[in-house]
Amino acid sequence: MVKINCADLLSDDPKVKYPCSKKITALARRNPAALYPELKFFVKLLEHDNRILRWTAMDVIGALARADNDRAVDKLISRLTGLLNTGNMITAHHAITALTDIVFAKPEYQTEITGELLKVEHYNYETVECRNISIGKVILAIGRYFDRLEDKRATIEFVRRQTRNSRDATRKKAERFLIMNKMKNGVTRVSFRSKQIAERCWSGLSGAPGERV
Repeated sequence: MVKINCADLLSDDPKVKYPCSKKITALARRNPAALYPELKFFVKLLEHDNRILRWTAMDVIGALARADNDRAVDKLISRLTGLLNTGNMITAHHAITALTDIVFAKPEYQTEITGELLKVEHYNYETVECRNISIGKVILAIGRYFDRLEDKRATIEFVRRQTRNSRDATRKKAERFLIMNKMKNGVTRVSFRSKQIAERCWSGLSGAPGERV
């Protein structure tokens, strides 16, 4: 395995810094235990002036939750949920990814994190369209673990509201989510074409643990 120097993230040379960011994020997802000793470094990186490095830190922290025997990531959950509401869509998307990874690694936080993700529809981003895109991101994220969610009611209500979303792509994500939920619960009153479309689209949109959504 190629050795990665985390300090390269702080390089002034973009040709060093940004390729390193990609390699580190990939390593965190592939082998979180190998990078876990550097967790404090990434926590500090959350305060960096460079947004791309902050986004990298969020992705890495979420991925490292799978190796977090010390439960250090638990203490960062409220910090990550706070990043959902900074007014920046991309920051929110990285927070959504990190928090979803934590749900898989630490299911005891499933209800808490889901509740925070559902608040996205009330947050202000750069534009209304940015908020709608973020809502779609949340639908896909929760869709990854919805079957395991103990209290599904709030999520179903959230998704139903999004069937009236002004963004076509987000509205379709909501419709597919609801169709797939009906199918999994044995509801037979779903058209064959709707079933085909939902299965085809959802299989391409819903990632496995450790994958970006």
